[in-house]
Amino acid sequence: MGRDLSKLKRPRYSMPDFVRQALDEKGLMEAYRKRPAYQQNDYVGWINRAKRQETKEKRLRQMLEELETGGVYMKMKHRASV
Repeated sequence: MGRDLSKLKRPRYSMPDFVRQALDEKGLMEAYRKRPAYQQNDYVGWINRAKRQETKEKRLRQMLEELETGGVYMKMKHRASV
């Protein structure tokens, strides 16, 4: 199961089906779930806020690449999640 989002002070976003499907297909759901709750929430909100479908897909690809690479969050270095 995912991290506890109940302590987040910002709005919480539900994961859309297309994001869940992409994580499952790439085998990255576990890497996603290991990220801190704020990162999980930020990724989903950031992807969802895009108005154009092309932008949503670009942001989704970035998230998937960062999860696959590890040590990167929103194009910034971050310590690896455990």
